[in-house]
Amino acid sequence: MNSDSTPALRVTISDVATAAGVSRATATRALKGEGRFAPETQERILAEAERLGYVPNTMAAELAAGRTGTVGLMLRDASNPAYGLLFSRLQDEAHQRGLDLLTVTIGADEQGAKQVGALHRLLGMRVAGLIVATGGITTAQLEPFADQVPILRAGRAETSGRIHSAHYDDPAHGRLLASHVVSLGHRRVVVLAGDEEASFPEHLRALAMQQTLTDAGVDVTLVSTGARPDEGVAEALSAVRGGATAVMCASDYRQLAVMRALRDAGLSVPGDVSVTGCDGILPGADLLGLTTVRIPVERVAAAAVETMQELLTSDAATPVRRGFAGELVPGATAGAL
Repeated sequence: MNSDSTPALRVTISDVATAAGVSRATATRALKGEGRFAPETQERILAEAERLGYVPNTMAAELAAGRTGTVGLMLRDASNPAYGLLFSRLQDEAHQRGLDLLTVTIGADEQGAKQVGALHRLLGMRVAGLIVATGGITTAQLEPFADQVPILRAGRAETSGRIHSAHYDDPAHGRLLASHVVSLGHRRVVVLAGDEEASFPEHLRALAMQQTLTDAGVDVTLVSTGARPDEGVAEALSAVRGGATAVMCASDYRQLAVMRALRDAGLSVPGDVSVTGCDGILPGADLLGLTTVRIPVERVAAAAVETMQELLTSDAATPVRRGFAGELVPGATAGAL
């Protein structure tokens, strides 16, 4: 424990050198394990560093060299279980590969202005690369930063030739769910379609649901929604009263909002109406029996960190694209007619 009144993070290498009775250069080399010293000198320097609570300023040292070995991570609100799990897995993978992540978390952000500001701050810290784990910032907003460091999206698909991705195969998830609903015999279905700017993954899932259902001859009512889970629920309930037998949602949060509205309207799930969602990460999803797709968070995180490590040591001539599909969880909220 530091016995001085000076906070540990304010103790400098000069303080250690003075306490040990050596030069600053000698203290620096000793703490780095460089150079040759008498054993008692080395031990004295290390002992004084520990006594004072000296913490090396690795960021400053890397900045002096021109760039850090740290990767910036921009994450959507980690209170969302899907993003929280992704953050945890990215941290684990980075630790195993010897990479440091410097993380900023952004919540609701109209037009991505806060997220662009966060990217500027990360680059100001001379991060070696950027992992972007939020769908709230557009490709056009990201591309200017690609001139400075390699950028990889984790979770969301990317179309830019300058940005890499390790992403969920959201169209495949939409097709999986829609095919399941078709197999249960439903012929009038509501699809709550996430707005492209509010959630690009939900948008892709919903489009795939609609196309798969239409190809199977199903009558589809498409309801456009914003970011809030309860948006579009009233329209879906109206379509159910008009004869629709299933409501398909592009997220489990939205699925729960629909189920609450159906319960309040005196309708049972799946007795009166079948409901599906997507993500499969919500705590208790198995106890609730949600019909969903469990997205492959672990595989996306591993691929994201592995790819970033490769990008830091080589120049990729073409953008890296690594997509991963999850698995259908049939659940109990969607039943056969």
